[in-house]
Amino acid sequence: MIMKIKYLIITITSLALLFTGCNDLDTLPQGNDVTSKQKGETYELNPERAEAGVNAIFAQFNQYMPNETALGASRHNDFGYPSVMLFTDANGYDVVSDDNGYNWTGNSLDYSDRVYTSNESQIVWNNLYSMIFAANSVVGANDRASEDPTSNFYLGQGLAARAFSYFNLVQLYQFNYVGNQSQPAVPIVTDENSVELAELGGAPRSTVQEVYDLIISDLDDAIGYLDVAEKAKVVRKDKRYINLAVAYGLRARVHLTMQKWSEAAADATAAINAATVEKILPGGLTDVNKPSFMEITEKNWMWGIIISETDRVVTSGIVNWISHMGSLNYGYANFSGGKQINKALYETISDSDIRKGWWIDEFKESKNLTSDQQATVDSYGYNSYTQVKFAPNNNELKTSTNANDIPLMRIEEMYLIKAEAEAMSGGGNSTLVDFVKSYRDPSYSFSSTNPEEVQEEVFRQRRIELWGEGLNWYDIMRLNKPVDRRGGGFPNATMVFNIAAKDPILLWRIPQKEIIANPSLNEEDNNPSAPTPLPVADN
Repeated sequence: MIMKIKYLIITITSLALLFTGCNDLDTLPQGNDVTSKQKGETYELNPERAEAGVNAIFAQFNQYMPNETALGASRHNDFGYPSVMLFTDANGYDVVSDDNGYNWTGNSLDYSDRVYTSNESQIVWNNLYSMIFAANSVVGANDRASEDPTSNFYLGQGLAARAFSYFNLVQLYQFNYVGNQSQPAVPIVTDENSVELAELGGAPRSTVQEVYDLIISDLDDAIGYLDVAEKAKVVRKDKRYINLAVAYGLRARVHLTMQKWSEAAADATAAINAATVEKILPGGLTDVNKPSFMEITEKNWMWGIIISETDRVVTSGIVNWISHMGSLNYGYANFSGGKQINKALYETISDSDIRKGWWIDEFKESKNLTSDQQATVDSYGYNSYTQVKFAPNNNELKTSTNANDIPLMRIEEMYLIKAEAEAMSGGGNSTLVDFVKSYRDPSYSFSSTNPEEVQEEVFRQRRIELWGEGLNWYDIMRLNKPVDRRGGGFPNATMVFNIAAKDPILLWRIPQKEIIANPSLNEEDNNPSAPTPLPVADN
């Protein structure tokens, strides 16, 4: 039985449990109809279909308004996984913006996105489960017992992408792993459990532990398959695909969140070593002393979303990530006032740190800018502390061809994971100090070896280094941090909050349409409704 519906709901077929957003259940992202017979064909016998299946996974990362039908509306913040990056960054306190008519992250600034009928609620859920559906299609179509290295490579893609999606979900819909293992997380849908779920009549929420068990199992298997593939010289064509280094990097993230410090340190080290073989190295002082972070070929990118000039998100002009985030191109940021760094965080950055130029200062200038770039910033009239980290496409100032690639993982993150995990294992601060001195601030010093103090300093470094890359929210959640915007320079007094750690408003709610459509979920199964936060004095 296959149900064709508008909204993302759980439907059971005799072959698989399928999720859909705005896409028809029987349609892959590239638009080819898929019959039950075709779904049953093995990728090993159909290499072209195998490659198309893998490409379908990563096509989900970059979609033009994939939820238009489900939402019944065209939303200019609806463009795949980068939408999730924008929402979570706006939820936090380091990406500052003005709540105005051109700012499409206003609902995330004030947490009205937590209403389970919100557009953002549907977008997050649909996008991540659409990625899972595409990954399940690849995993289910490949023989795990195959000795063919190409098949192993495809399996590695599917398993790692599925783990990535579930890792995002479990951190958005429940609090951090430690202490919450028995709490409800999200429904687990795989290529293997359709019969069981059909008998249940739907998919209930699995526990945090169960979701993490799946994530780790998938990453363990992905690492094994990718290792075999790469030893047989089957490697990725470009950095949109997942390789062994990225799989280690994903598992390092997971182990860090689980507070498995030695495992996280080992995985980060393995990721660094594997990336180095591919000639992926940290961006040095002369690499990041200018607007950059726009192209996947940059030497410090391990994994990213490749955006082509012909992609619909680009030809739209403004319905794309860099339109909302960028300062030097043409897009929504020009009219919304752009994105600023938290003022208090900016003031902790040493003048000798090359990253201080990633934002304009209190005088609205940056030493990282050329005269033409500075003139562009001036012409747009941005506020102090606006970002100039992300270059425009092809470094063309004021371009409306917003074809910037989007980073999903950089090798610098691996050094910071390694530094935190080593410190929490009693390993001191040498990785942290060596990294910052070598690549960001030659005058940097940090003397403490106290594990918690090193962890806090790594958190500060992550806030600076990974600013705007959709990762900060997960640090807030895993470290049980409050969302304290006081002193951050938020231009709207109504957006200055001090939300306690573990406040229910921090958790996303399962969309109402999913609750209605899924027989195994009811209102009581959802995360509790919480009032939007009240503003506090900005002091």
